[in-house]
Amino acid sequence: MLNVLIIILAAILLPGLLFYENKENRKGMVPTKTVLSLLFVLAVLVQPHPISRYYHFLLIGLICCLGGDICLALPQKKMFLIGLFFFLLGQLSYIFGFFSVAQIGLLTWVGSLAVMAISAWIYAWLRPHLGAMEVPVLVYIIIITVMISGAWTVLGDIDLIRSGRIMVFAGAFSFYFSDVFVARDRFMKREFLNRLVGLPLYYFGQFLLAFSVGLLR
Repeated sequence: MLNVLIIILAAILLPGLLFYENKENRKGMVPTKTVLSLLFVLAVLVQPHPISRYYHFLLIGLICCLGGDICLALPQKKMFLIGLFFFLLGQLSYIFGFFSVAQIGLLTWVGSLAVMAISAWIYAWLRPHLGAMEVPVLVYIIIITVMISGAWTVLGDIDLIRSGRIMVFAGAFSFYFSDVFVARDRFMKREFLNRLVGLPLYYFGQFLLAFSVGLLR
């Protein structure tokens, strides 16, 4: 019942956040985004956690992402770098979580090669627009690519319950692709379309990862 309530509240808040993003109304955007992101932290806290280490890594990661969301909602330019740092910490926590519960297998290597190719293309696409942010963005892309490798590892470990594996994989990939729209908005073309697509992808991914704690066993 609590899970359903969390999902309903998130479904109400997300259109509100998109509305404020479209209007670029930070007075509405910051509190709405903060509460919405707090919901995915609450979601992980109320799940059963049959794999304790996975729960703790995901909890740390989601809290870091909450911090990143708050920073990105603030107008100061330095907040973007601080937010990037928080997201890096979050992704590192996800990496430890994924690899702590799953065994590296063939799907890890095949999936990693595929996502490395995608990430290399994304970096080449962004690079002419990055300026002084070239190195931080490269580091970020490397870390999030390793996170996806971890998600492939979880997906390929048949000792884990299938529904949990699929939820981890879908959540991680939604997070990954949402960042493409963040980067496009930040470095290439600032327009509402980036947030209209990227924010639902991001929150969908984070909630899937939060709920996966109760299913991965």
